[in-house]
Amino acid sequence: MNALYAVNSDNGKIWWWIRDNHPCLIYRRGGCISPGRDVDIIRARAILSAIFSHNLPRFPARARSVRGKVDNYFTCRGLMPMTEGTMSVNELAGKIAPRSILANIPRLVASYYASAPDASDPAERVVFGTSGHRGSSLKNTFNEAHIISICRAICEYRKANGISGPLFIGMDTHALSEAALMTALEVFAAARLTAMVQRNFRYTPTPVISHAILVYNRGRKNGLADGIIISPSHNPPEDGGIKYNPPHGGPADTGTTAIIEKRANELLAAGTGRITRIPFEKAMKSGYICEYDYVYPYISDLVNVVDIDIIKRSGIRMGVDPLGGAAVDFWAPLAELQGLSLQVVNTIVDPTFSFMTVDKDGKIRMDCSSPYAMESLVGLKERFDIAFGNDTDADRHGIVTKSEGLMNPNHFLAAAARFLFENRPGWKKEAAIGKTIVTTALIDRLAAALGRRIFEVPVGFKWFVAGLLSGDYGFGGEESAGASFLRKDGAVWTTDKDGIIMGLLAAEMTAKTGRDPAELYRELENRFGASFSIRIDAPATAEQKKALKNLSPEMVAARELAGEPLLSCLTRAPGNDAGIGGLKVVTANGWFAARPSGTEDIYKIYAESFVGEGHLERIVQEAVAIVDGAFTGAGLR
Repeated sequence: MNALYAVNSDNGKIWWWIRDNHPCLIYRRGGCISPGRDVDIIRARAILSAIFSHNLPRFPARARSVRGKVDNYFTCRGLMPMTEGTMSVNELAGKIAPRSILANIPRLVASYYASAPDASDPAERVVFGTSGHRGSSLKNTFNEAHIISICRAICEYRKANGISGPLFIGMDTHALSEAALMTALEVFAAARLTAMVQRNFRYTPTPVISHAILVYNRGRKNGLADGIIISPSHNPPEDGGIKYNPPHGGPADTGTTAIIEKRANELLAAGTGRITRIPFEKAMKSGYICEYDYVYPYISDLVNVVDIDIIKRSGIRMGVDPLGGAAVDFWAPLAELQGLSLQVVNTIVDPTFSFMTVDKDGKIRMDCSSPYAMESLVGLKERFDIAFGNDTDADRHGIVTKSEGLMNPNHFLAAAARFLFENRPGWKKEAAIGKTIVTTALIDRLAAALGRRIFEVPVGFKWFVAGLLSGDYGFGGEESAGASFLRKDGAVWTTDKDGIIMGLLAAEMTAKTGRDPAELYRELENRFGASFSIRIDAPATAEQKKALKNLSPEMVAARELAGEPLLSCLTRAPGNDAGIGGLKVVTANGWFAARPSGTEDIYKIYAESFVGEGHLERIVQEAVAIVDGAFTGAGLR
């Protein structure tokens, strides 16, 4: 058995690494010790993160086989025995959610209407992050007042920018999404804005809204359409979210979101009672709210972006799990329309998401890149030649193969990029590969071999919009399992992430090559080197986070990283010269990036090595030292 325990003792929290059933103390406050050699806290965090990301075996369901040995080891050294609540991975992880942790949906929806945010409290104001405004009605961060204010601000933004076409609206299956949609339609109808909603108030994924906007706007110069998606993505059932996509079809840039956020907060502070609305039933009869079929236009167009014919002719068996999300109405019609051997393994829509297996931290989260949340589909992998899942707004993908199970998102992105650029003759010869600064550098090595340019941009899919729209990027992908690519003729498909086409691409890859995507990725490793990667979190004050965000390359004193000379020290993305909001340091065989969290008092370190685990460990340790040195230089140590 191999696992990490976080144990509370009389000296504070202690990290214990249980290796081959033998406990090893690796960190405790005030000192770092282990049998045989010292190991510091960075290694503890690295091990923990590796377990979370499934790079190491996760905590097993049966811990009691070594419980006595561990307790005895603790007791002999005057420490408190292990307690059930201190495991690094929650005991419910990977198991079907028990009723005790399910959301109280009546209370959630009642709070949406009954509770009012305090506009003077920054925590309860409108905040547009990288994926719009998110929150929960139970925390006064996603209530009716927020949606009224945001939607009115969007109306004003459209008018100021001459956007007069229809507004395509989608929602996912979170409980708050339907309430928010009804509120939104009341505001839009009062503003005499034409809003397009799915027939019978069913669900519409994010990429489908992007596709609808782009198809409508094709060839138009005036009367352009835009859209909103009401979804908190893969967040827990208690959450709600709303995001705006301008006429380019993709996520709004920071300039746009800043305008909407500022105006929404002004409206929120003034009181939403001043904002004109039409009661829902009257709004539906106003002529401004139009029910629309989003399903057929999207699924019938998929033949122009994925080789559906080769998938059909191969007869490969596909399994799909929408995770109770917005894609639930799209897969079965697609299979019927195209004659595909595709089984939707779960068609349940339940706002508590009670069918889900619990994520690593004990919460219900529809994260298709999490091995814990995807446990049910992974368990069925032998029934299918390829399987895939999506989060609730279907902008992310999780690929399950027979040979590996759930693929690491970076691994699939690399395999997908190679396949696409070798099998899309209709794309521009100069079409580039788009990736974020924290996506695997194996793609850089692949691009060099393919003779393709790399455009490396900051974190956030909005940075891929212009390149996909122009056809200059054949593919854009980010390490958090989000990607999109061009139509077969090189024209834009979507400018937002599309988890549906990524799943179908995995099927196309399997059908055409006779090998699943994990096997195709291993070919890349054999050619370009094995990648060892990790992401860890380190504590940081608000002042340190600000300093990290505002670093300049000159503030980094180090000239080597893990024994290799630095090739570059970046605070701006090489692809578009946009600020990355942190630091990236690159050598010939490794790199790290450090970015402050927008929601917690931590900064995140992403690291990758093409040498081995020991080299990766050195990169992480020296990354923390480099960042600490920068903090010291800024007078924050």
